[in-house]
Amino acid sequence: MSASRTATILSSSESILRARCIHQRSPRRLALFSTRIGCAQVPRPDAAIIHNLQQWRHQSSAREPSEQKPPLPPSKLLLRALREGLSLRPILSAFRGQSLRTLFRQSPEELVIAIILLCVVTGISIYVGYAYFSYFQSRQFTRFPPQIAKSLRRALYYSNYAPDPKLALKYYKIALEQCSEAGLDPFSDEVMGLKIQLAAWFEKIGSYRNSIEVLESLLRDSKKWVEVMEKSVRDGLVDSSGKFVGAPKPQPPTGEEGDESETHTIPENLWAKRTRILGKSVGISVKLGELYSDEHVLQGDSAGEHLVWAVETVLKELQRRQVEGVKEGEGDWMTPEQIGGALEALGNHYESKSQYYLSAPLFLQAISLSPPNSCHTAVLMNNLAISLAQQPVQGPLEPSQTSQASGSNVAARPTRSTLLASARSWALQAQKAAEKVQGEDRTDECDEACAVALCNLGDIAAMAGDIDEARRRFNESLSLSRRIAFEQGTLQAQEGLQRLSTKPSAEST
Repeated sequence: MSASRTATILSSSESILRARCIHQRSPRRLALFSTRIGCAQVPRPDAAIIHNLQQWRHQSSAREPSEQKPPLPPSKLLLRALREGLSLRPILSAFRGQSLRTLFRQSPEELVIAIILLCVVTGISIYVGYAYFSYFQSRQFTRFPPQIAKSLRRALYYSNYAPDPKLALKYYKIALEQCSEAGLDPFSDEVMGLKIQLAAWFEKIGSYRNSIEVLESLLRDSKKWVEVMEKSVRDGLVDSSGKFVGAPKPQPPTGEEGDESETHTIPENLWAKRTRILGKSVGISVKLGELYSDEHVLQGDSAGEHLVWAVETVLKELQRRQVEGVKEGEGDWMTPEQIGGALEALGNHYESKSQYYLSAPLFLQAISLSPPNSCHTAVLMNNLAISLAQQPVQGPLEPSQTSQASGSNVAARPTRSTLLASARSWALQAQKAAEKVQGEDRTDECDEACAVALCNLGDIAAMAGDIDEARRRFNESLSLSRRIAFEQGTLQAQEGLQRLSTKPSAEST
């Protein structure tokens, strides 16, 4: 009995010790292993494993504070949030197999609308990206240094997309200052184009005076450069190759540089630069003539001076090339369309001042330089018809004046009927030329030229006394102008019909 009591006491004591071991597990994990190892009879291999595990956990707990990763900066957190927010994975997962069928069964109309909206948004995003890279990354920006291109992009952004005149002018000035600091040639296409763009922007916002000042300054500097270059040629400082005498000649590239340079243009010499600057000067002078003639400026004398200088410069350069020949590397002069544009501008100026005897030969010369399959050729023919029809004819000369004038001059002076017949012929040619243009060359200018030609034929018939012909032409012009929504032609035809209606009453009185 004492043996059984002793066994019972030992078993109860072991259970008490085991309970104590379990109770001591909560404060610390390390105490769990030490208590169990100390309290329980563990085999030797298991004790070694537990001891190694205890050391590994102790080492890992000791390294935890030193191996904590530093928090990410706010910028990276923002990029991560944007990446997760713009992820298309949830949308794509919704359009997979069974999910798409389930959505279509639940709400077919909403699903179709969602797909259409998704396609529209995708198309708009692609277009915006294409427009950005095709415009802001085009050669007009990339040919500038990065800092200048950045300022120019901002200037154009505040000029066209988010109009802010103060900021646009600020970045235009910064871009010009950066061009000067970078040592860019002030007469290069890039810098001159930037100044012309600034003048165009001033005109767009209605600041005509500032636009004129920018162009006047550019024209003055260009004329000065051409004068200095021509004086250097006369003084013998420029050789036959278009370079200054004694200037080192550029060495031809070798190796890989030579392969790359084959795609580049040949550097221009002084004659080529003169041709380019002189051509731009003519265009700038023509633009100044238009600005001075604008209703917001109305300085006709200044407009005439610039237009006359442009035409004289064009003709003098053509004559010089015919006499002296084309210099080495000089290149072609202005195209026939550009020369015709200068002649047309001066003709319009003389026409606005009722100097039709001066505008008619200019329009005639511009027609000879204009391509036949062009709507603008019909416009020039209409202008010539008006100039011929409205030319004043001198009355009969006195006997004393007749004796002094030579017989050839008197015979050569056109009569009123001759001028009207010539004007009618050119108006008919304008109508036929406008109707003949087809395909991609045909524009709204052709239809408008037809309406103007019909109205001009009505005016010419009224001047000749053929009222019925005049009324028929005016009605044709009125119907055509209304069909093509040409307001100016409609007003002109209505005024012509009104003049015809009042003409008999005026003659009776």
